[in-house]
Amino acid sequence: MTADPYRVCVVCSGNICRSPMGEIVLRDLLADAGLGDRVVVDSAGTGDWHVGDPADRRTVRALHEAGYDGAAHRAQHLTPPVLAERDLVLVADRGHLREVERMARHTDTDAEIRLLREFDPAAVAADQLEVDDPYFGDEADFRRCLEEVAAACAGVVDHLRAEV
Repeated sequence: MTADPYRVCVVCSGNICRSPMGEIVLRDLLADAGLGDRVVVDSAGTGDWHVGDPADRRTVRALHEAGYDGAAHRAQHLTPPVLAERDLVLVADRGHLREVERMARHTDTDAEIRLLREFDPAAVAADQLEVDDPYFGDEADFRRCLEEVAAACAGVVDHLRAEV
């Protein structure tokens, strides 16, 4: 193992709903698995319109209700330099997948780019590999989103055990 940490970025559109959930849950699960010192997790949006903003209040509430703290999150934009420094990029949906893969073709990166829910066996079996955006939904949509993200993150931890 090298001294450099393995770097994971969770990506959605604006980095205020789905990807902050992924970042916060994955970081917590990695710490519980004893991998917190070997894997660095952050998140970003494919768009830059929320850069510097906190997570959506409904995201923070859903996280809080599940025992996570999302209050410190601030949105960032996925740019070629950010992508170039990541080992694994986990995207919320196929639109993000296409966008990040397009960026990767023009960036010096070896990052593995995957749909987040590819790591949830139940989602794979149901062919439900996208995390729907809860932004225009209600509190129940944010709770459902967090459940999907958390199930996928558990699978990501298993994957990362083999990687690091």
